[in-house]
Amino acid sequence: MVDDADFEDWYRLEHPRVANGLYLICGSVDNAREATDEAFARAAARWVRVRRMDSPTGWTFRVGMNLLRREARRGRREAAALERLPKPAALPVELPDAELWAAVRELPDRQRQVVVLRFVGDLAEAEIGNVLGIKRGTVASNLSRALDALTSKVQQETP
Repeated sequence: MVDDADFEDWYRLEHPRVANGLYLICGSVDNAREATDEAFARAAARWVRVRRMDSPTGWTFRVGMNLLRREARRGRREAAALERLPKPAALPVELPDAELWAAVRELPDRQRQVVVLRFVGDLAEAEIGNVLGIKRGTVASNLSRALDALTSKVQQETP
């Protein structure tokens, strides 16, 4: 029982044990780490109550294991849904003018997103705005800046 220990001391002592235990249960370092961190975050949020339990560590294991089960169920549902979908073309897709698309990848994130959604996704500016959660005018200005940057790059590389 950790009635006299503060959260930080308990955390330092128990975190490795819970993390290792959850890893051994699920076999995934990433899933175990995520479940452990979330379980300890929940313990911290309820520390006044959790610290008075007979086994705060047992409670934390239980929370972590529940999170792992929930994630496993979600993963199985996703896998089943993906199995029902037609198989996509292999990535990366061969794009014409690879040099141009390499230049697009060098654009700032928002400009690159706008260019791809416009010219690969064939979306109108209003649709792009909806996808990105920005105004149509912001789409237009980003698209204009992107095209200016690409034109400048192509002109620099052309002898």
